[in-house]
Amino acid sequence: MAKLSKDGTPPIEMGDLGTDWRGDLDGYTTEFVATNAQTDLTELLRGLPGDVCPSQHWGYVFAGRVWFRHADRLEEFRPGEAYHVEPGHTAGADAGSEFLIFSPAEVLAEVEAHMMRRMREGAATG
Repeated sequence: MAKLSKDGTPPIEMGDLGTDWRGDLDGYTTEFVATNAQTDLTELLRGLPGDVCPSQHWGYVFAGRVWFRHADRLEEFRPGEAYHVEPGHTAGADAGSEFLIFSPAEVLAEVEAHMMRRMREGAATG
């Protein structure tokens, strides 16, 4: 059985945005995320097909608020709520949010590579 713990995983500091603890669980990127600032990934997703994330995600919110915007709706998740989000969204979180998110590793790797390029180009995240 594969498992991952926040305590046993080295943190990845994301500057002013917060901290990420991550690992792979049988082909799923698993992340514990803590945000320090309001985060909106919309600009970082620009340039992907439809300017949206092509991955689905599952997760759980411990603190704060996580949101996913689709063309026709906004989905918001708060402490104590588990979620599943379909592909085709932008995403963000409030400052002080803590959440767990599971994403198919292969799809997420492409999305993250794109977002890193956008960050180097100066795209904003807040």
